[in-house]
Order: sequence, then structure tokens, then C-alpha cells
Amino acid sequence: MFIDIHVHTSNWSDLPWAPGSECPCSGELLVEMYDSVGIDKAVLLPLVTPECNILTQSNEEILQVAGRWPDRFIPFCNIDPRLSVNSASFDFSFVMEHYKSKGCKGIGEITANLSFDDPRVTNLFNHAERQGLPVLFHVATHDGGMYGLIDDLGMPRFEKQLQAHPGLVFLAHSTSWWSQISADVTAETWGGYPKGPVARGGRVSALLRRYPNLYGDLSAGSGYNAVSRDPAFGYEFLEEFQDQLCFGTDVCQPKNRDNVLINLKRFLEKGLADGKITAEAFEKISWRNAARVLKLDLPTA
Repeated sequence: MFIDIHVHTSNWSDLPWAPGSECPCSGELLVEMYDSVGIDKAVLLPLVTPECNILTQSNEEILQVAGRWPDRFIPFCNIDPRLSVNSASFDFSFVMEHYKSKGCKGIGEITANLSFDDPRVTNLFNHAERQGLPVLFHVATHDGGMYGLIDDLGMPRFEKQLQAHPGLVFLAHSTSWWSQISADVTAETWGGYPKGPVARGGRVSALLRRYPNLYGDLSAGSGYNAVSRDPAFGYEFLEEFQDQLCFGTDVCQPKNRDNVLINLKRFLEKGLADGKITAEAFEKISWRNAARVLKLDLPTA
């Protein structure tokens, strides 16, 4: 089984991501694509903030898509830390309780371009921890001109949130997160896709070892690049952190069928076939960790 922890869709809009680009895949197309490669389920992440994309959508759209294919799609809600009155004291719990009652299993993808230690972000995390809802986030290197929660190289602001919220599951994603798998990443390179051998002692491994509530979202080119740029290291990393990693694709548009959809899946399958990772690690990463974190009612989970 494969559970995709990170995907976007829209059945209500054909607005492309950018001029000359494509619109998000419809639910029908996602099901067709997943059937073609053997992906069983996927987490649908709403696009609710103005950062990251041109199209913004409601949580209700995602619930509608998930409702059409309840055996294939798992809805998340997404909550902007500035929601309603743009205050660090806003009660998000009643909003989260509402979407939990509708079947939402987590919050994300959080792309608001606010600092990780912004009081409004802390308030969102406080309520998510109380409600038992995992949060999936994108990391930004600076304010403006990009999207995601802002931190410095080494993720010091995020680490404070890890320390303050030991009961909250964090799903970490993006180039600015995964580039830090290598100890030689710099302020000039951590926002991109560094290539070549990984220097051991990177910040990602250090944080995963220290905080059991931290998980790595392996989706997109960033997650795949992190584990495949140095395959020997990558398979060791997958084996060591087999309890804290989740398979994902971050398919955003139809053209992702030829790369994003299949790259990580093939890498995992090759690692299993070649004896680079154990069957236990393969199963945990491909679906068991997601099933556990999201509290999915799967008979064999």
C-alpha cells in the first residue's frame, strides 16, 4: 500500500498556477494517475492562503472531493494563522472541531509567509496540539517573494516550536527544509536543490533524532532530491528514520505524472528490491506511518 501524504486538487477551478502553466489535477485525474502507478490513498491539502498560488480555495471544496472518493482521499483542513481577526488570541479550536467533525485528519499545507515564532503561528499550533491535529508546513527562507513559514538556516525558530509543543505532530516539507539534510548547506543554497554527496551531520537528522513528534514529508522534488542525491546515504537515512518519514508526491498539475508521481515510489521500490532498506522500513514509510499519525481506521494498520 502507498498513502500519499501531500497532494493538491481542484474540481471547481481551471485557473493555472501561473501563466503558461496548468491547473491543479481534478479528483478524477488524480484517481486515474494513482491507479496507473499503484497509489492507494492520498491526503488532500487545501490552498487557502494568498501566498504560494493564484488559486485559493475553501476547505469545503476539498471535503466535497474527498466525499466523492472516500476510499481514496483523506481531507485536511487548512487554517491561516491570520484567520478572522488576525489576532494571536483568536480561538481556533472551534474551527478545528468543526472540520474534525467533517472528517479532516490534519491541518496544512501551511504556507503563510509569517515567522515560525510569530505569536499568531504559535496560537495556531497551540490549538492544533489541543485538538490532536498534525500540521504540515512549508518552510521559507525570508519574508516576501516566496511562501511558507519563515526561519533562519538551522531552523532555530522551528525548534522552539518543537520544544513548546511536544504533543503536536509536525510534518516538515519544502526545499528549505530538505536541503538541510546535508551539513554543508549554506545561506545561499538552502532555498534550492543542492546536488552531490550529503555531508553527514545535517540539521534534518539532528532534529529528527531529538524530537519524536517531528516527521519528514518526503513529497515533491525537494524530498526526492534529499534522499536520492546520494543514494547510499539516502537509503541509510530512510532506514534510520523509518518511524518518522512519510511517502508523498505533491502532484500539483497533470504534467507531474512523468516525474513527481513516480520518482520517489520507484526509489523506495528499488531500495527494497536491492536490499538497501528493509521490508519493515518500506512499509512504514509507504503507508504505516501515515496511517498511525492520521489515526486512519485501516484493518492492517
